[in-house]
Amino acid sequence: MTSSPPRGPSPLAPEIAARLKRSPDGLLPAIAQQYDTGEVLMLGWMDDEALHRTLTTGRCTYWSRSRGEYWVKGDTSGHVQQVKSVALDCDADTVLVKVDQTGAACHTGARTCFDADVLLGGGTGGDAPGADQ
Repeated sequence: MTSSPPRGPSPLAPEIAARLKRSPDGLLPAIAQQYDTGEVLMLGWMDDEALHRTLTTGRCTYWSRSRGEYWVKGDTSGHVQQVKSVALDCDADTVLVKVDQTGAACHTGARTCFDADVLLGGGTGGDAPGADQ
């Protein structure tokens, strides 16, 4: 079951809030990437409040759809994400947060959520079918 965050006035600057294209439940996917290596660490969800907290505290805050609450990455695990930069994609429907990750990013204890189940390739470029056409 997916829990939606509470709704209310956006705490974000109006010029940022007006640009965001949120899902019907008010969320944006937020990709966490290691700032110096480009390693993709995880995907979480943010609403306006979580994005505001991330921008103002320098720590990644997400909305947990399963727990129905905000969580700051590392508060219980010690695996902190220190924010280096935050950007919107070209459609303003996804957030990219470049972080300095301490410890594991994945809840399984792995460094990244994307290294255990590679569906194709694993190298860089050229591994996709038809890539050299």
